Amino acid sequence: MAKLKINYVNSKLQTNSPFIKYGMVVVTVFLICLFLPKQPRFEYEFQKGKAWNHDNLISPYNFAILKTKEELDKDRQSILKTVLPIYNLQQSVSKEQIDLFTTDLADKWQSSQMDTIKSLDIQTYLDKGVQLLTTIYNKGVISINNRYQAKGGDFEKTSATDANYNFTLLNNNIATQKNTEDCLSIEKANEYIEGVLKNDNKISKKKWLTDILSNYITVNYIFNESLTEKIEQTALNNISTTRGMVQKGELIAERDKIINNDTYQKLESLRKVFDDESKIMGNKNYVAIGQFFLVGIAISLLLIFLYLFRKNIYNNNRLLAIIFIVILAMLASFSWSVNIKLSSLYFIPYCGVPIIFRILFDTRIALNIHLLMVLICALFVPNSYDFVFLQFISGLVAIYSIRTLVKREQFLISSILILATYIVGFIGLFLTRNGSFSNIYWTDLFPFVVSVGLTLLAYPLIYAFEKLFGIVSDLTLMELTNSNSKLLRELSLKAPGTFQHSLQVANLAEAAIYKIGGNTLLIRAGALYHDIGKMSNPLFFIENQKSGNNPHEELTSEQSAQIIISHVHKGIEIARRHKLPEVIIDFIKTHHGTTRVDYFYNEFLRNNPDKLIDESLFVYPGPIPYSKETAVLMMADSVEAAARSLKQPTKESISNLVDKIIDHKITLKQFDQADITLKDISDVGLIFKNMLMSIYHVRIDYDLFKKKD
Repeated sequence: MAKLKINYVNSKLQTNSPFIKYGMVVVTVFLICLFLPKQPRFEYEFQKGKAWNHDNLISPYNFAILKTKEELDKDRQSILKTVLPIYNLQQSVSKEQIDLFTTDLADKWQSSQMDTIKSLDIQTYLDKGVQLLTTIYNKGVISINNRYQAKGGDFEKTSATDANYNFTLLNNNIATQKNTEDCLSIEKANEYIEGVLKNDNKISKKKWLTDILSNYITVNYIFNESLTEKIEQTALNNISTTRGMVQKGELIAERDKIINNDTYQKLESLRKVFDDESKIMGNKNYVAIGQFFLVGIAISLLLIFLYLFRKNIYNNNRLLAIIFIVILAMLASFSWSVNIKLSSLYFIPYCGVPIIFRILFDTRIALNIHLLMVLICALFVPNSYDFVFLQFISGLVAIYSIRTLVKREQFLISSILILATYIVGFIGLFLTRNGSFSNIYWTDLFPFVVSVGLTLLAYPLIYAFEKLFGIVSDLTLMELTNSNSKLLRELSLKAPGTFQHSLQVANLAEAAIYKIGGNTLLIRAGALYHDIGKMSNPLFFIENQKSGNNPHEELTSEQSAQIIISHVHKGIEIARRHKLPEVIIDFIKTHHGTTRVDYFYNEFLRNNPDKLIDESLFVYPGPIPYSKETAVLMMADSVEAAARSLKQPTKESISNLVDKIIDHKITLKQFDQADITLKDISDVGLIFKNMLMSIYHVRIDYDLFKKKD
């Protein structure tokens, strides 16, 4: 059911209905205007380090000057220097550890197996241990936080030359400022014990007591991370984002003067004030009307281009629908990014659009649509010159890099080239504005990486458009030209002579269409499949007759002619059964046009001189070629087949044969409906002569061809 609905919609869109066509145009313009942001745009464009190209700019009102990112970062670092880390005193820790020591010492004393220890007075060791632990916990045991160290940390908190820093100690909500130099770490506490016991003659087993006391030393100054961060955040929130004021009537920028850092920041501040005020005071209806005019002009120019240069697309509402859908999807994505204030509008895969149109249609359509879309988007981005420049050159690279699609790897190669163009273009623009690498933020390149990655989504989108709208892209043609496809393998097995003939025709036609301009993939695919109808009766065609037996000897001239002609009908049936695209079936229909099967026609006249002849029995049904590609294939098919009959191919015989066949087709008016000129036909003939002489190893007089060119 879904497939029937799609086919119904496609059939309706296929018709050249002006009502549907202009209805789609109006709906497209309306939806684009609906999606686009409705905020008035700051009218001035400027770049740091460049001259101010507008009239003198006088401030229309008072406004504050915004700080730069560097200034804000410096202010943040300064503020963070003033915020001391918060530690809480855990008083219970010292009491708990001293009590544990007092309780455990007797057990440790009894467990000792040394007689010298047993003979000593335990009280002396107990008093000394309690004294040391009390002194240590009074000084405070702290764990040093690397973040606040004077050396090696992210923030320099003191001017000390070591790793100590000031902090605030909370004891029952009473704050005291201290320094880590006055406290002990666990390591320093152990060193302190060793130093004191070293000079105490009453303690004989100093190491034994030191080891025991080390078990009862733990941190009693605990870092309060949440409270510290809260105080830091409060301080950061109070940082002023502005510095100084610009008064109403003050000169901001003077014509032809270079925009220095100070002027640039004033202009950016004015832009911010304008954007904020326009959100409140701007009339969105007027903005919408302006957008309708601009978008209407852009879409009208696109239609004019299609009418003048791509009439087959202009007359096909189905193809127009694809164009409008892709444009709407891209501009809707762009508008969504603007509305959610995406950190960078370069995240959007703009280059996916020219890639889609290049593969579905051609280079000129891709270039025109990409340019119009970039110009529309430029109305809503800051530094629109930079945006237009980067997107335009990247779009050109995208189009040029897949000009002739022969491998899927070209998508990856194209993506790499687009990314390189973005990066080089961005760095070039940055250097022209700043004159150095010192202030470049390499993280600004990340949006380009994401954009190029998303551009690869063009491949599945192309496949979806092919299935939904029944069109054929270069990707599909590339798959069809694979000689290992099921239908071509069947042709090579059932009719090997025809298969070889088709390969030679494909080579001739592809070289010719490349010379005069056209779709090389399309004509190659058409050439490979144009004779598939011969699979039904392969032995009735001379290229497949290897045994010397000719089945036509048992048939009348009319019967033989009908079998020969029937390969066109059979080919169409086979092609449709294997779901080949209609553009390929067109080659099957037209490769003989409305010409006559002259051999059997003349045979009938010789054998039946007095009998009336029904010429329709000897004429192909047509139609005649109606494109440059189908016309070239007709010539290539006839020339290749005739060249096989030459017993002694020479330069003269090949040249005369090609001229005779092409002139005969012109006389029969087989090219009247094809968009091919006499100059094109002449060039095609020269290509055929050149290639056939190479195939049959005939010495080529290149000077002759050069003169005729």
